[in-house]
Amino acid sequence: MSNAYKFRDESQPYFVSFSTIRWMDIFTRRHYKDIVVDSLQHCIDNKGLILHAWVIMTNHVHLAMASGKEPMHGILRDMKSYTSKRLYEAINDNPQESRRDWLCYMIEREGSYNPQNVRIQIWQQGNHPIELSSAYLMQQKVDYIHRNPVEAGFVHEPEHYLYSSAFDYAGGKGMLPVVLAF
Repeated sequence: MSNAYKFRDESQPYFVSFSTIRWMDIFTRRHYKDIVVDSLQHCIDNKGLILHAWVIMTNHVHLAMASGKEPMHGILRDMKSYTSKRLYEAINDNPQESRRDWLCYMIEREGSYNPQNVRIQIWQQGNHPIELSSAYLMQQKVDYIHRNPVEAGFVHEPEHYLYSSAFDYAGGKGMLPVVLAF
């Protein structure tokens, strides 16, 4: 295994990104994004996850995070495992999901290719953590996270995107508790 992209200093915050297999646009429905939000909330409440910034896009998630309790790689591993199962069930059980057969086929197929999986795979392997060891790096990554929905053309202003911490940085109270970085 490579030495690149690892959590080296658990006392520092990190920027992490993880995406869906084949960059599939799974998070086009609110219910699917809510599963990720609920899992992040569980990790905050029970595993010591500290969120400085976050966004859920259609096919990937960005976090500026730290941990006050459990190792960050373990938090992300458990969160990705849990959300994979819940998302697969939600897609499979949704009669309104026009892409259900295709999504389930792809999730099952990718799972069968990876010997580390039992049956399914929704997230690509890895998280690519980048240590945020300075105020400059933190500011850069928080801005990047919050600009994602603007760059994608979803909203004109970052704080207008519901599945992000940008509203918190604009003085509001968003969906998840955030420890402002500045």
